[in-house]
Amino acid sequence: MATARTPRGAWIDAGLAALAAGGPDAVRIETLARTLGVTKGGFYGYFADRTALLEEMLQTWERRSVDDVLDSVEREGGSALTRAQRAADLTFSDALLPIDRAIRDWARRDAAVAERLRRVDNQRMDYLRSLFAGTGSDPAELEARCLLAFSAAVAGDLILADHPHQTRNEVLELAASVLFARPAEGESRS
Repeated sequence: MATARTPRGAWIDAGLAALAAGGPDAVRIETLARTLGVTKGGFYGYFADRTALLEEMLQTWERRSVDDVLDSVEREGGSALTRAQRAADLTFSDALLPIDRAIRDWARRDAAVAERLRRVDNQRMDYLRSLFAGTGSDPAELEARCLLAFSAAVAGDLILADHPHQTRNEVLELAASVLFARPAEGESRS
């Protein structure tokens, strides 16, 4: 009877989990094999070396956190605000947020990872720009709205401030409605 081979995706998923838990130095072939309950020999059937695995992990993260998220959001549709909130919820879900944070930390020390993160963040910002375009903002205000929304999505849960008289969700909902509001007729924001 032939032994089933550990799927390539299992190695990538185990690598992403290790990355999220301990950064790129935690991604070790021997450790991943132990986690998967297999020998490390099967690894080399899929990857030339650890560097090849790291590259596949980054590609998988990018696909899941941009392409898959945007496909899902656009399939479901809705208002610009609804789509922006859904994109943030999916992008910074419990499954993806720890990986995103680990990659952001890794990018501070690795120029190639930083370049990939820049590409991902640019895609995310481009999507926000397309959603915010309907607010009637001038280009400078549009960029400011996108940056504020993206910053809140990326780092909002790192801010532990209390909000007197409101829940955190109420504050976030109000912030979103302010960011997506059209400027009042004749209002100058410059």
